[in-house]
Amino acid sequence: MKWIGALLLLSATTWVGFEFARKLNERPKQIRQLKNALQILEAEILYGQTPIIEACATVSKQLPKPVSWFFASFSKDLRKQSGDLYEVWQANMNRFWPFASLGKNEREILEQFGRTLGQHDFSQQQKHIHLALTHLDRELEEAIDYQYRYSKMAKSLGVLTGLLVILLLI
Repeated sequence: MKWIGALLLLSATTWVGFEFARKLNERPKQIRQLKNALQILEAEILYGQTPIIEACATVSKQLPKPVSWFFASFSKDLRKQSGDLYEVWQANMNRFWPFASLGKNEREILEQFGRTLGQHDFSQQQKHIHLALTHLDRELEEAIDYQYRYSKMAKSLGVLTGLLVILLLI
């Protein structure tokens, strides 16, 4: 019975370590997807003169999940509601965030971008998109650094923590 408990404990701590490492590995991918989304949005709004609702629907079709979920949901909610654009953006951010492996800095960047979306003319909107892309570039470099530094450590720490607890209990 002790051995079964020890194996379950080791499995649980290993799983936690690997899950943390997975989030660290997913973060740079999702930041790149957000950057692609903003670039597509820029092209659709500025060059295609597409309304935001349709531009977000186009973005959602061109990106993988979970970023595509955000833009698809945002587009769908804009079709339903005629309220404030930022409120719809914020509501979708709150629904999307638990599925993302992004940090609080990326959330703040997206919230700031959401405040400006649809509020300005084309040239000002383009400046806000480029500002968000610049901030995401900085966060991407940091995410890659964290990934290299802490991914292997998180996996090892999960296994070693389980082994330590087992040794202390036995």
